[in-house]
Parts: sequence; structure tokens; C-alpha cells
Amino acid sequence: MRAIMLGGVFLALTAGAVWAHAGEQGFVLLLPTDIYIAAGGITVALTVALLAVLPGEFAERLFQPIALFRLQPTVLYRYCLNLAVTALLGWLVWRGLVGPGDPGVNPLPLAIWVVFWIALVTLQGLVGDLWRWINPWVGVGALLHRLTGLRAPLRYPRALGYWPSVLGFLAFSGFLMADPAPTDPGRLAVVVGFYWYAMLTGMVLFGPIWLVRAEAITVLMRAYRRVSFIGFSKGYTSIGLSGWQILTGPKVSLGLAVFCLILLGSGSFDGVNETFLWLGLLGINPLEFPGRSAVIIPNILGLLAANAALIAVFAMALWLGERLAGGQPRPLRGLFCLYAPTILPIALAYHIAHYLTAFLVDGQYVLAALARALDLTDLTISAGFLNTPGPVKLIWMTQAGAVVAGHVIAILLAHALAMRAGDGRGRAVLGQVPLALFMVAYTVFGLWLLATPRGA
Repeated sequence: MRAIMLGGVFLALTAGAVWAHAGEQGFVLLLPTDIYIAAGGITVALTVALLAVLPGEFAERLFQPIALFRLQPTVLYRYCLNLAVTALLGWLVWRGLVGPGDPGVNPLPLAIWVVFWIALVTLQGLVGDLWRWINPWVGVGALLHRLTGLRAPLRYPRALGYWPSVLGFLAFSGFLMADPAPTDPGRLAVVVGFYWYAMLTGMVLFGPIWLVRAEAITVLMRAYRRVSFIGFSKGYTSIGLSGWQILTGPKVSLGLAVFCLILLGSGSFDGVNETFLWLGLLGINPLEFPGRSAVIIPNILGLLAANAALIAVFAMALWLGERLAGGQPRPLRGLFCLYAPTILPIALAYHIAHYLTAFLVDGQYVLAALARALDLTDLTISAGFLNTPGPVKLIWMTQAGAVVAGHVIAILLAHALAMRAGDGRGRAVLGQVPLALFMVAYTVFGLWLLATPRGA
């Protein structure tokens, strides 16, 4: 474990970056990124090698949570906060429709793409289950039930499982990556308002289960809750290594397993579709990008293809590992559902790395909007830190460190699950070889994605 930590520290001190819709990419290209990419791959490979010689229960012990205190939050307080957030969302949609057309000034795009999609999703995956306090449907549903006394007239079809949320998240990702103007306040207001009303209708018809099975954002947040440091265990608020709730939670269904994979696949393609490589494949000069409307169909098809390829490669790694381990092979479906949640730390790491630069820039617009709302002094928006090598290198190191840490945690989780499933250490190590190779390759890919030129 000390070697793993030293490898991570080495990378954090020498490496770095993922996304950059901004000019710091020019400085990233001047860094010795080949060395950093190799260091990241070696760190992940070293983790695999150490697990082969350490005691079998070592990985599982790392994820033992520590109980902190008992906490029984009052449901009424939570519902009141839910209703307050719903009212705020309604005001934001109204401002999107009638407010200024500048997405850097209108509060709706800032709230959706910066506060929610970047900051809140990250906090959900790091800190704990914040979504249960601010879910904009739960309070309204409880209020409607209290006022009418009616129950949901329909029973949610068991066969649907999590598949509606899979389609919903793919639609969300398609809107983010392929829509010509996802930050346009009026356009975004219509999409957000329609989606909120559609999901409320589903909850009224099918009950609260609609939110935890079919509503993509709630499913997303509940998935990332599994990798947060803080959670609940045996009645106590507990803290542990990221991913400990995956080991203590139940095995996921096939639909939720696929959802875990598309979180990573969609996040990865969100970086790929901006690269010179992707634009070159489309026959577009990246230095003369014609606009998002020119790549709508290619980006949608690329999003679907990227997710399909990731699912296929992940399933193949599990299939090969089962054959390599020997003995009676277990059904692929069961293996897929068992190991798919181990991808969540990687997906969260990619999310953090991909949007870090955007948050540092666009977060200033959020602060400026708050200052205007409170009638405070206007804040100056600056991206000057992207024009000097020092801050850019620090950003790059933080992003690369997050990516490598996500892969290391995923490997430890997969090994712990293999041991818990009854595999001996030898069989567990052999069975994990193809999956480990997949993790190392994906680490190298992720770090390359941080460093590669972008033109969109």
C-alpha cells in the first residue's frame, strides 16, 4: 500500500490535466506529458502487482468504514428544503425565459451547467448524499399526496427496471454534447421545464419508485452516492475510502450496471469529441471549426458508439478473466452486474478532471451573478491564470492525479469484490488480469485525453 501511495504522490507532484475548453491546453502541450502518462499507467499497474502478493483480505480492509455518529434527519425538514429548491428551480426557468440572453449573465445556465452539473455532481460523489435534500420532485410529490390523499394509480412495470434512466441519461448527454446551443437560456428553460414536468407526471402515475428507477438525474446521484466518503452504515453516519458503500450495498441489476458504464463512456466521449483526432476523422479542420450544428449527427452517433464499445470491452474483459481463472465459469450477466459499480470511481474522476478548468472560469460568473443579486461590488472575471505555465501545470497535475486515483480505487474495489465472491487469492488475481489490463489502458487513454490538442 505504501508503494501505491508513493506512486500516487509521485504522479501528483509530477503530472497533471483533462479538459480545457480554454487556452491552457497550449501550455499542457509543452509539458513532458509522455512521462506523466507513463507514470500514471505504471502506478495503476503497480497496484495490480501489489494485490497479487499482499494478503487476500487486504483490499477489503481498506474499505472498512468508520462509524462517526447517529443522525436521524427529520423528514419534514427535508421536504421543506425540497420544496424550496423546487421553487428556486421554477424561478430559474422563468428567468431563463424572460431574462437576459447572455448565458454568462442569465442565472439558469449558470445554475444548471456550473452549480448543478459541475459542482453538485462532484460534491455528491465526494461528500455524500446531498441530492436527497434538494431533489426537486420529492417535496412536491409528498405535498400532492398530503393534499389529495391519492396513491399512484399505476404500478411501475418491473421489466422496465432502470432502462428508462439509461435512455434519459443518453438523451441528457446528447443534449449537452450535440445540441447547437445547450447554454441558450430560453432553449434551456424549455428543456428543463418540460423535463421537470414529465418526471413529476411519472411520479404521480407510478409513485416514488419512478424517481429511483426511471428519472436519470436521481439515478445518477444515487449511483455517485456509492463512491462518496460519507454515508450510512448500520444506523450510523460513517466515513471510509471512496467506494466503501459499493462493498456494503446490494448487487445492482443489469440496467443499473449499464447505467454505471455509460457514465464513464459518455464522460469520456465528452472529451474525445473536442479533440483534433475526432475532428480529423470527421474531415473538419480543427482550426476552422464550423460550429456545433455541423457535428450534431456525428456526435450523437459517436456518443452511442463510444458507450457500446466500452460496454463490449468491459464485458469481454470479464469473460476472458473468468476463463483465465479456470474452474466452472460463472454467467457473464452476473459478473457484469457485480463489477460494473467499480467503474464509478473512474467516471467521477473523469467528471472532476474534465470540468475543473471550466469550473475555475465559469464559477467566477456564478460569483459575479450572486454579487449582482446581493447588490455587492461587481467582480472581475479573469482567465489570466490560464496564460501562465505555473497555474496550468497545477491544474494538469490535479486532473491527472484524479484520473489515476479513480483507476487505483476501481482496481482495489474489483479485487475486494472478487475475494468477497469466494474466489481464492490465486483465482481472484488471475481472473482480474484482463480487467486490470483494461484499467491500465484506460488510464493511459484518459491521460492522453488530458494532453491532446483540442479544436472544438
